[in-house]
Amino acid sequence: MSDVGPLLKHWRSARRLSQLALAAEAAVSIRHLCFLETGRANPSRAMVLKLAEVLDVPLRERNTLLLKAGFSPEYPESELDAPALAAVRGALDTILAQQEPFPALVMDRSWDIRHTNTAARRFFAFLQAGEPKAAPGPANVLRRMFHPDGVRRHVTNWPEVAEALVRRVRREALGGVTDERAQRILDEVLDYPGVPASLRSLDAATPVLPIVPIRYAHGDRRFAYFSTVTTLGTPQDVTLQELRIECFFPMNEETREHARRLASGGF
Repeated sequence: MSDVGPLLKHWRSARRLSQLALAAEAAVSIRHLCFLETGRANPSRAMVLKLAEVLDVPLRERNTLLLKAGFSPEYPESELDAPALAAVRGALDTILAQQEPFPALVMDRSWDIRHTNTAARRFFAFLQAGEPKAAPGPANVLRRMFHPDGVRRHVTNWPEVAEALVRRVRREALGGVTDERAQRILDEVLDYPGVPASLRSLDAATPVLPIVPIRYAHGDRRFAYFSTVTTLGTPQDVTLQELRIECFFPMNEETREHARRLASGGF
């Protein structure tokens, strides 16, 4: 008996599908699907992949489903600097360069920052210039935003941004995309000094605004950005599917001008 049944049921529940709806969409009998979920029948490799596709299971978790069913993984997980991903790295560099003089970064599903454009490095160095400390550990969006020694002290609407970030992490967790490390980092940052306890009990299902402005201040200079997140289309590699490209766009002419002056060394 394989261990894949409970996982299939988990993903069906996460996608809010009944057995009848999933059986119809996957073109299998509801009786057979019931047997698969309860462990009374073992799925073939093709069946695991078909159900995973219908359920839109992320590639990493599709590999887990296959392993639980007794099969080898289907999707590779490459290092971002692997020769096979050279074309993708080139595409990422192009996207980040096109965003100049405004910040852009690439992060993974643990919210670690994997790559940034020059504008992002320049902007965050400007914000933290002269600061004696920085957020601990590797560069990570959550730590950078929540730690007292990160950029949090420069975000004038920090409560709003913090709430939106927590909801985003929790929504991903509900969809099964987040990993244990991301959850550990979230637990860590929610324990930082000055973080409201109310953030621990946020309802991830509550709708939030599609655009959350991030307003920064350093001295007498003000920046107002909103961001968009892009993923790579139809990737067949675990690493690539988990990458997210976040681009920041100015919300006013003051921010545009400040970004241009930073780029030219005018500050």
